[in-house]
Amino acid sequence: MYHHILIPVSFDDNKNAETAIAVAERLADERTKVSLLHVMEQVPGYAINYIPEGFHEGAKAAIVESLSTLGATLPNMQGEVIEGHAGRSILAWASEHGVDCIVIASHRPGMQDYFLGSTASQVVRHAKCAVHVVR
Repeated sequence: MYHHILIPVSFDDNKNAETAIAVAERLADERTKVSLLHVMEQVPGYAINYIPEGFHEGAKAAIVESLSTLGATLPNMQGEVIEGHAGRSILAWASEHGVDCIVIASHRPGMQDYFLGSTASQVVRHAKCAVHVVR
């Protein structure tokens, strides 16, 4: 069994967090720590003036609440929201927090993924732990 499972959660329409959570439930036991992680992309400097004051904090609080609802059935669950580039931030967070398994949802790849790369493929290529990809 795994000791610490990380489930990166994207709230995009084409991501299937529920399937990733179901897989993590099967991989976890009562001692397994499970972390749901959402990475907020940083707002570019030129756009920051157009965002209402307090929006960022409100959005972060809403995301934490959504993560808690999503992971309510998981043992020892914690929700985390961080800022940064999704792929790099997931990998860094996993290394810093002793994650030994990442369960990540992925969409069916399109042409843009072959040229730009997706978050899931970056995590699969560079993670130093087991990675389960679900669709």
